[in-house]
Amino acid sequence: NYALRITHYELMFSPITKKRLLRFRHLRRAWWSFCLFVVLYVLTLGAELFCNSRPLAMRFQGRWYFPAFRFYPDDAFTGSGLQTRADYLNLERQGTLADAWVLWAPVRNDPYRIVEPEELAPELREQVRLNLQPRVAGVTFAPDGAIQQATGFDLLAPESSETPENPETPESPENPANLRDCWVLPEDFDAQLASRWAGEATESLSIHLRPKPKSGWPAVELRFAGASARRGGRKTLRARIFEEFTEQTHTGDLRWEFAREAELPRRGVKEFEELPPELREKIISARAMVRGGEAFPVEEVQLGRRTYRLVVEMEAARYPFRPVKGHWMGIDDAGRDVFARIFYGLRIALNFGMILVLCSLAGGTFVGMLQGYLGGKVDIFGQRFIEIWSALPFLYVMILMGSIYGAGFLLLLVCYALFNWIGISYYMRAETLRLRHLPYVEAAKCLGLSGWRITLRHILPNALVPLITFFPFSLVGAIGSLAALDYLGFGLPTPTPSLGELLSQAQTQREAWWLVLYPSLALFTVMLLGVFIGEGVRNSFDPRRQQRLQ
Repeated sequence: NYALRITHYELMFSPITKKRLLRFRHLRRAWWSFCLFVVLYVLTLGAELFCNSRPLAMRFQGRWYFPAFRFYPDDAFTGSGLQTRADYLNLERQGTLADAWVLWAPVRNDPYRIVEPEELAPELREQVRLNLQPRVAGVTFAPDGAIQQATGFDLLAPESSETPENPETPESPENPANLRDCWVLPEDFDAQLASRWAGEATESLSIHLRPKPKSGWPAVELRFAGASARRGGRKTLRARIFEEFTEQTHTGDLRWEFAREAELPRRGVKEFEELPPELREKIISARAMVRGGEAFPVEEVQLGRRTYRLVVEMEAARYPFRPVKGHWMGIDDAGRDVFARIFYGLRIALNFGMILVLCSLAGGTFVGMLQGYLGGKVDIFGQRFIEIWSALPFLYVMILMGSIYGAGFLLLLVCYALFNWIGISYYMRAETLRLRHLPYVEAAKCLGLSGWRITLRHILPNALVPLITFFPFSLVGAIGSLAALDYLGFGLPTPTPSLGELLSQAQTQREAWWLVLYPSLALFTVMLLGVFIGEGVRNSFDPRRQQRLQ
């Protein structure tokens, strides 16, 4: 009979359990979420087989090696005498493993390996910039603001204005007769220049002028040089006008990024093709110089009425580095592959969540059933203890324990488990209080069964519904809590791979969008699958298949 029950294990399920499992199977969103979650968990458990910088197996000089599972020193392959771990990717680049048969993992990275800058050299881009230079003009004006002489106003004038034949003529469109025709002068403009008109000794002075609305003139800075005292005062003042580039003003800089040997940039192809042919040829030759390792000297070029500074540089291999071939999710600020850290981080998070939830369910079930079955003083004193225990600040306890014993996976698990069982104990206590007065429990007592046998064989199987329905949601909460602690810096010690640690890097490296997108997407996917599974389990265990509002 025992062999028959083992062979036909489906006969051990009660009709109600079979009905619930069938109901869960028909909830397609929950069922497929469960399948994806199981596949993801199994893949992360074998992370070394799918994502590893060490070969799974290799045959070198007539001997078999299994670096993914055993330690081999560098001396075993190079004869260098070094007893440190061999860098197999570096050995392959150097040609040491050219005659060896090597079986690599699909992804040749691990969460602790630092990517060398030389590996990123083929992916570096050539950066071309045309930096707009500010325009400069000279002006001599009288006390009433009338311009006596102007130089270079044709450069400051709006693009729609026509270039005068004689730019020295103040009455031309580019050289207005008065400063007030172009800019709004400050209210204290005359007061700031009073000492200069009086002929006193003055230091250098700068006055910012805003353009008149819809005039097309740029914002400028009026600069006066220091002057010595002069008897009788001054009839005119000389100043230089510098165009100002503010955050609200578009500077007009042009930027392009070129992949190696690419003729057109990745973005802004239309703007690049509109450049004069001679400037494009100069950019092509400058790119060739930079690609060959030479430094391109900065040159000034003329585009229409504006002057630009041409800068051609090779992209620097700085960390964090954007996604490239071989590192599809980018590199973090320490030079480690983001995909490998996410993959291994998911394994740690899922294992942490599974162990924590199982420990919490076991502890909460034991305490809740003990209170509910015994009742009386055990229940009263137990409830008071739980209320006092739940009032302890978890984060302070975690910081204190971490400072004494050091951060670690086991310490984090123990600290969480000490507080995470409280909610489950409430539900199990209530279920036990309800079930202990039912007729089948009274009948078991009359038959002389012990209290432990009654609780384990009769009460517990009928009180499993809260445990099963809360399991997925508790797992999601545990994974989110671990990510939050890692984000705050109170979680797993560095350099343990963690989703929260990657998100913490993204806070300081705001230009590295991949440090935000991919860890957040992985965390969101896992938690969403857990919520869908929990929703399906809750609906399948709900005796009311249909609800109607009246």
